Amino acid sequence: MIAEAHHEGRVADDIRPLAQRRSDASIEAAFEGQHHVMTLAQLEELGLSARAVRHRMTAGRLRRMHRGVYAIGRPTTAGRWMAAVLAAGGGAVLSHRSAAALWGLRADMRARIDVTVMGGSGRVRAGIDFHSGASLEPADVDVKDGIPCTSLVRTMIDLAAVVDRRSLERAVDRAEELRAFDLGAVAAMLARARGRRGAANLAAVLDAYEGPVITRSEIEERLLELIASARLPRPQVNEWIPLEDGTGYRPDFLWRDARLVVEVDGRTYHARRSAFRHDRQRDRRLALAGFETRRYDASEVVEHGGRVIDEIRAFLHGAMADDTRRRSN
Repeated sequence: MIAEAHHEGRVADDIRPLAQRRSDASIEAAFEGQHHVMTLAQLEELGLSARAVRHRMTAGRLRRMHRGVYAIGRPTTAGRWMAAVLAAGGGAVLSHRSAAALWGLRADMRARIDVTVMGGSGRVRAGIDFHSGASLEPADVDVKDGIPCTSLVRTMIDLAAVVDRRSLERAVDRAEELRAFDLGAVAAMLARARGRRGAANLAAVLDAYEGPVITRSEIEERLLELIASARLPRPQVNEWIPLEDGTGYRPDFLWRDARLVVEVDGRTYHARRSAFRHDRQRDRRLALAGFETRRYDASEVVEHGGRVIDEIRAFLHGAMADDTRRRSN
């Protein structure tokens, strides 16, 4: 019987790899949206026992990230962020410096990860800095690349509490470059967060910018009204322009047939040096792809809307004439 049992064990070992490979592939596919990171409870929902999980860890097919959280293979930075959020439990979100890195506002080279939790900041987990989520509201929570995180605006206020002023200024610059800075949302959040150190720091940085504040959405709506009143062809709004290298841009307004891009800056301080450099690089790349870019700031659209419309009309008419000549030749 011992010999038979041993023989049966060898047979099971011989046929097990094929079944495991299929199972491992299904596990990987199931958690692709979580950057190949998962909890023990999620694995059990797929039918894996704790013993099966230990077996995969021993074989090197699963890596323990935190207690009850595992990764397939070597986790990416996004996988590490996801693992920290999962380890913190339900309602946890990536926040502060880590969320700023996720949103693309600044790099975060620290080994530790910032996570905000609803149950307070007294928890202890290796590699995780916990923050209290007592003031979190539904509008403060978002999902970026599949990772639960604080909204971009809430992230900026939280970031303002943990970095120096120059780092915060650079993050604001980067938000401008990404065209992701909604001053209306920032103002609303600052009013709600009055009294918090992060809110005060961010408000001080924004106060250093001069000029009237007009939000992006307001100035875009104004230009669309002018275009409609002038009976010009309606542009595509925030439509993707793919480039040959696989990247691309999503301009404010696009007349694709005329190869015209129009960008509007909803903040008079947008033309700071870093934003200026980014915008000019973007214009050059679009020019190589055959697109003409025209840029207008808020004051031009509000105070000289007729002149802006005349320039757009002249370009569109010129493009139509060029197209007619090409067709006739």
